[in-house]
Amino acid sequence: MGSSEGTSSTAAGSGISTNTCWAPAESAHHFVLVHGIGHGSWCWYRIRALLESSGHRVSCVDLASAGVDRTDANTLESFQEYNKPLIDLMASLPEKEQVLVVGHSAGGLSVTEASHKFPSKIRVAVYLAATMLRLGFCTDRDVLDGTPDLSRYGEKAYELGFGKGTNNPPTSAKVATHLLREVVYNTSPPEDCTLAAMLLKPGPIIALRSARFDDDDGVAVERVERVYIKTMQDNVVKPKQQDAMIERWPPSKVYTLDCDHSPFFSSPFLLSGLLLNIAAAAGSSN
Repeated sequence: MGSSEGTSSTAAGSGISTNTCWAPAESAHHFVLVHGIGHGSWCWYRIRALLESSGHRVSCVDLASAGVDRTDANTLESFQEYNKPLIDLMASLPEKEQVLVVGHSAGGLSVTEASHKFPSKIRVAVYLAATMLRLGFCTDRDVLDGTPDLSRYGEKAYELGFGKGTNNPPTSAKVATHLLREVVYNTSPPEDCTLAAMLLKPGPIIALRSARFDDDDGVAVERVERVYIKTMQDNVVKPKQQDAMIERWPPSKVYTLDCDHSPFFSSPFLLSGLLLNIAAAAGSSN
């Protein structure tokens, strides 16, 4: 696919959320929102409210060990197990229904797996400051481009879990609480940073690092239109990493937000507006 650039600026149990809302209008779209590591469906609360108030249906997913899901992140070893709530949701959709799937951060891996498995059910795959790798983590370059590098913050950047004992590699990770404001929410309102500090959970890093997807004939995943939304003040998936993934697997469009890694907090109106524009453009092209 070719790539075109759009710009915006900003001021400084598991599974589907039970509050999924159906919109009555025939022109309504169905958005499926997928969180990144450590977050849950709760992080989309502003975006969900804005999209639903515009008459659209929104489904938010808690992946395994996230949000209200009670799975221990330290016990998850496969990406397929971690991503099962999203795959179950996609499988449950009627055959002719198409959704816009939005993945934030590591949620981009979830979106890519869904695109491989359900290309006919996805109208657009939107990668929001997200890991966008066609086959997952298969090479050292994939890891370099798609994994947050917090080495500048030293050994205490993460709070690590050792489910297999301290003599083995860590099984879960969460950005250290004292660094959340500086690293993840550097342009977000302080009250949202406080909310996140209260709700964030450790993420299953073994499961995430195992994310690899079968290419089959290489055709199915390319049937899904992809859009990337870059975040220019991102200290987690840095702009140069986002650019590298965009260059290696070009989406149809690239938009830019001048904000941190968490635009659902820092730029909710601009983000929701972008999603509505993306949905409208996809609808008019069908």
